[in-house]
Amino acid sequence: MSCARLIVLTGALLPIATALAAGDTDWPSYNRTLTSERFAPHSQVTRDNVAQLGIVCSYDTHDQLSFQTGPLVIAGVLYGTTDTDTFALDAGTCQERWRVHEDAQTFFRTNRGVAYLEGRLFRGLQDGRVVAYEAASGRRLWETRIADSKKGEGVPAAPIAWSGLVFIGNAGGDSYGVKGRMYALDAATGKVVWEFYLVPRENLAPKDSARSSATHEVARDKSWGNKPDVPITGGATWTSYTLDAGRGLLYVPGGNPAPDFVSSLRPGENLYTNSVVVLDARTGAYRAHYQLAPEDFHDWDVSSAPVLTTTRAGQHRLLEAPKDGHLYGYDLASGRRVFRTPITTIENEDVPLSENGTRFCPGTQGGSEWNGPAYDPETNLALTGSVDWCSTVWVKPEAVVKNAAVGQPWTGGQEPNIFGKMDPPEHFGGWLSATDADTGEVRWRMRTPAPVLSGVTPTAGGLVFFGDIAGHFYALDKTSGQQLWSTQLDGAVAGGVVSYIVNDQQRIAVAAGAISPIWPTPKVNASIVVFGLKH
Repeated sequence: MSCARLIVLTGALLPIATALAAGDTDWPSYNRTLTSERFAPHSQVTRDNVAQLGIVCSYDTHDQLSFQTGPLVIAGVLYGTTDTDTFALDAGTCQERWRVHEDAQTFFRTNRGVAYLEGRLFRGLQDGRVVAYEAASGRRLWETRIADSKKGEGVPAAPIAWSGLVFIGNAGGDSYGVKGRMYALDAATGKVVWEFYLVPRENLAPKDSARSSATHEVARDKSWGNKPDVPITGGATWTSYTLDAGRGLLYVPGGNPAPDFVSSLRPGENLYTNSVVVLDARTGAYRAHYQLAPEDFHDWDVSSAPVLTTTRAGQHRLLEAPKDGHLYGYDLASGRRVFRTPITTIENEDVPLSENGTRFCPGTQGGSEWNGPAYDPETNLALTGSVDWCSTVWVKPEAVVKNAAVGQPWTGGQEPNIFGKMDPPEHFGGWLSATDADTGEVRWRMRTPAPVLSGVTPTAGGLVFFGDIAGHFYALDKTSGQQLWSTQLDGAVAGGVVSYIVNDQQRIAVAAGAISPIWPTPKVNASIVVFGLKH
């Protein structure tokens, strides 16, 4: 088993500040705080009254897509996205205030949401653009292209915004020739402030010289053993990001190297893929990295935004759950990995892949996917949803894998299952795991009948909310894991689960109705469903 590698930041650490400018009534960023804890300080809905939850209102998008938006709620307005549309709703009634459309559809039809800053909304599109809108009206303010859809690139991630900057990267690292890149854009104009390559560039630009020793020369010469006819690719980002505002540090989850399954074509650790890469948020300069799954050959991206927090014991922690089926805890003061705890079935993780087929768990669809762990300060628990679903991969010979075209999927898997064949759905499931953030010990876990892809949200009312792709939406006692309430939604829960206060009432909103060619889910319209206490 490979162990994690990292380069450590030096200097004293202060307690991690989690607050955003918006009030505690809101849900102002993809994971609520820029540090991604997802804890909601709302306590009207409690263990004692959660059974009285009912639907207050809902919003039908009148569209069918892989609905994964993480809604934001700011000053009584809920903002969400489809792959092509951005909408604003009255957060109390679900009445539409405005909705705008962009012509940018793709096969997977996915987008994970917007960022908000000073009256503006920002989002990516699968045609490679980032666009900004006026939050009050939906009027478009600017657009900037950071990716090339003809090469298989897109921008499905939910950006985050801070101090006049919007942080967003490109997806598409499973396509031939695509290199993952991270950007900071000027929030007022859309101008690119800096660009950072998550895998080495062939040719360094003059502006890269100050950080080339860390980001390009060392990475290329010491961790990629590619032959000249095998390009260095991968490391793309497709979910969201985390920021320590006190230190001005951006934490970027990087995806898998490519070709995904034929690691013999890219021997080495393949920096900075499958890593959390730490950058100076203002300049894009490299500061550190945590490589969670080096030398990956299972498509086990580090995909979700990591949690930064200070634990009950006063330890400064980074918590991350990649697709490899583990929850990782790192001590930010020393850079030391404190724990690596399994949170789903783990089988054959070190067995080589072959042309005859190799089955391994978790499969190529996780582990944990785009919604990572949450942290509850009241219990000191990391709460993590995961997928329990194994897959089998058959690989192609090296000579065939190298014969690929720019922009085409480049996994090394045999057709028609280029990303592997999943076990029959009757053998899948999911988990909600509660892990001590200081020790890595699992305190409790709940098995669900279907994979857990949704956001996981603990609240000050003693509850944790989440859903699965069979449409079950749950509230558990966050201390014990006891199921206190559940309801059946029409479609799969694969997007955000957010808590907010509107008109002095706590509401829980959930994005439901995700359909996808790679997940067996009901074919229904995507909807925002809002719950509140019945009176």
